[in-house]
Amino acid sequence: MLDAFIIEELKRREKQQHEDERPVLHVPEADAPPPPPQPNDERTPTQNIIVDL
Repeated sequence: MLDAFIIEELKRREKQQHEDERPVLHVPEADAPPPPPQPNDERTPTQNIIVDL
């Protein structure tokens, strides 16, 4: 009876080892997109101001 237990345990360990040796694909995480620009109330020199008279 002990021999059967040992044989089953060896089979289980061999199966587990085989599963551990399977190739693993590592997918790189995508970089998070940059946050959208925040509107600011200050006028910058790059803004165009049109004055209609």
